[in-house]
Amino acid sequence: MSASKYVVIGAGLTGAATAWSLARRGHEVTVVERTEPAAQGGSSHGSARIFRYAYTEQFWVDLVVRARARFTELEKLSGQELITPTDSLDFGPLRNPAALAPLLEAAGVEHELLTAEQSRARWPQIAVDTDVLWHAGAGVIDAQGTVLALLAAATAEGARVLTQWPVGSIEKTATGYRVAAQDGPTGIERSVDAERVVVAAGGWLPDLLDRLPLPGGFRAAVPRLQVTQENAYHFPYVDPSIAWPTFIHKNPEIQAYSLPGGRDAGFRGQKLAEFLGGKRLDSAATQDGRIDPANQDRIVEYVKRYLPGLVPEPYGTTTCLFTTTPNEDFLVDGVDGITVASPCSGHGAKFAPLIGDITADVATGTGRAPERFAAAAITAAARG
Repeated sequence: MSASKYVVIGAGLTGAATAWSLARRGHEVTVVERTEPAAQGGSSHGSARIFRYAYTEQFWVDLVVRARARFTELEKLSGQELITPTDSLDFGPLRNPAALAPLLEAAGVEHELLTAEQSRARWPQIAVDTDVLWHAGAGVIDAQGTVLALLAAATAEGARVLTQWPVGSIEKTATGYRVAAQDGPTGIERSVDAERVVVAAGGWLPDLLDRLPLPGGFRAAVPRLQVTQENAYHFPYVDPSIAWPTFIHKNPEIQAYSLPGGRDAGFRGQKLAEFLGGKRLDSAATQDGRIDPANQDRIVEYVKRYLPGLVPEPYGTTTCLFTTTPNEDFLVDGVDGITVASPCSGHGAKFAPLIGDITADVATGTGRAPERFAAAAITAAARG
């Protein structure tokens, strides 16, 4: 048995960022991870996540601005480029580029509204179906690289990271909590005593919720977390010399997102997926890593129709986990020394270093998360 002021469960983007924020404030921190940091079966693996500013609410745009400053700090500290710059496009009748532009203007983000013809002239590889919002400052996040940089920064401040450490139970003690590992058929053999616990377990959070010693009222307020196994595809470029942007395309038929695939794609193709196009799971434990053939056919047809700059035959496929709240807001809330953090919903990577600070504020009691991140607020919003 060992002891620590804080135990953080999960070494993905959220857990790693929270550990760094807690450790740099001088707190004793232990991170426990069921396998390895940024593991393939989680939500923070790989090298390709979109960093973008365009959102339909000013709240999120402003939050991205704050998050970018944290990323810049982490890049300087680590000596690594964690966000590779690209252009960013938003288009489609349900994306409404004209409505997005004033929000970027208010946040001071460079942008431009283009006609479909202007966009096709600049990016002939993309057959846009409406006017387009272009904005600067976007890019591709190296998710795995960011996790490792966050953990390196945390350990430099004294944090400890324990891997191959699946959590079996969390029990209340006289001084806080005992977090115990489940070590197969031999039962529980390893544990860490902590005054406070942060649960940032991604797709495994639904499994853990009922094992947390939470007051009944708080547990009842936690919204239902939907875990989905999403499908993503890498398509080769027709002309590898052409630079590709990231983009969000939303019309009545599909909500697609795409970005240069980076290391995940051998730097030779574009990553493409349908937002929330995957199958629903009870929890991360039931994922099988299999691509849905019907979804793949749908995406191939999408490429044929909208992306003439890609060869419509994927050379690489992968699955990843989304853990989504009913309104796609983030859950960062706590009670009695337990903080539950699920800033996922398919768009959380771009906020990681900032969310670590917000989660640490809640865990230490020195600050509050935005009110809309509270469990009761998300549940109330879902009920309309």
